[in-house]
Amino acid sequence: MQHHYDVSLAPYTTFHFDESARHVIDVATVDDVVHACKEYGSSLLVLGGGSNILVTSAIERPVLRTVIRGRAITMDDGNAVDVTFGAGESWHDAVEWLVTNGLGGLENLALIPGTVGAAPIQNIGAYGTEQERCFRYLEYVDMATGRKVVMHHADCAFGYRDSVFKNDLRGTIVITSVTYRLHRHAPLDTSYADVQHWLQEREISDPGRKDVFDAIIDIRRNKLPDPEDVGNAGSFFKNPVVTGEEFQRIQSRASGVPSWHMADGRVKMPAAWFIDQCGWKGYADGAIGVHHKQALVLVHTGGGKGRQILELARRIASSVFDRYGVHLEPEVQIWPPN
Repeated sequence: MQHHYDVSLAPYTTFHFDESARHVIDVATVDDVVHACKEYGSSLLVLGGGSNILVTSAIERPVLRTVIRGRAITMDDGNAVDVTFGAGESWHDAVEWLVTNGLGGLENLALIPGTVGAAPIQNIGAYGTEQERCFRYLEYVDMATGRKVVMHHADCAFGYRDSVFKNDLRGTIVITSVTYRLHRHAPLDTSYADVQHWLQEREISDPGRKDVFDAIIDIRRNKLPDPEDVGNAGSFFKNPVVTGEEFQRIQSRASGVPSWHMADGRVKMPAAWFIDQCGWKGYADGAIGVHHKQALVLVHTGGGKGRQILELARRIASSVFDRYGVHLEPEVQIWPPN
């Protein structure tokens, strides 16, 4: 366990805002986590890869950075394989390792920034896949007691960019490892038009898992800014999901809005479409703005403040609601909470 005092969070978050933290604790083992929880309890603020957080002011409470590494095959029946990853493992590196070893199910989630431990909290997803599809269980430490707990899929309340970890358990636990079940013969999902177009351009009629993995990486790199070059946290807003009745009302004000009808009767709409229609794509105001290729991505080019992004996000959401009556909800965690 390593302690750092009065440090800038710019290197630890993908927005790269120069907000300070009074005390940062790096934990590399489960025992470190237990010790930190027993000493600091629920005052801890857990930080993984910093790819899904917007910090708008200095943090006075202790920040716990989970840097637990490692991966281990815990079950292999010849087709299904359970792999346990340390919570501090890079998500993309984990996906790449699975693909390299012929294990399928998560290849569509390539190049998503952040750590494995953060993936279940957000129930990350992209290109037709969510992490819950392969999720088996995770292990966490209860902040208040230092007790180690195993939580299985059925207890996680996974939803669209949602889980029990964002609600009832928010701010009360530290995830230490996550276990996924992959398959050597898992079917590929190439249903998204961008993926199909990528494969057709390269005349790949019978794609393999590595082809899909490469396609997703190429597509994401062409559409989204690299956080190493331009500060951002990926998609800032969730895609709004409404009832069929609400969708009919919205259609009367938003002719031509793209939509996906879900199995439960609800309708998902792309937040980027509404933001673009309101004229925000490519907007710039000094050090902050909206990416010119993807309206869902708010960017920081250096020297700005987190509160400027927060204010921009509020202005965007307000304009979408005023014009279309659609609520945009942040996908990014905002600290301190509103």
